[in-house]
Amino acid sequence: MAYQSKLQSQDIDDLFEAIQTLDSNEECYRFFEDLVTVKELQAMAQRWQVAKSLDKGLTYIEIEKKTGASAATISRINRCMAYGSDGYKRMIEKTKKQG
Repeated sequence: MAYQSKLQSQDIDDLFEAIQTLDSNEECYRFFEDLVTVKELQAMAQRWQVAKSLDKGLTYIEIEKKTGASAATISRINRCMAYGSDGYKRMIEKTKKQG
């Protein structure tokens, strides 16, 4: 069964299609620096580091020290990983396979 997001819209589909065309880190930096604020981009990067740290089995305290994320942010991401749409888990697995 295909995943059906509650957020799905043509505008979001268009955004995701644009993201899928990015070919390099340079293109990602150029696009995301224009698309979101510096703080938003840093927050997304931090959340990704928290998710990877949780996957490795690090404790909240270790993750706080490593990433600077609050316990509330870590808890939210932990809930997403346990009960969410598997987005973090799928990307972690894909990146592990890529080395």
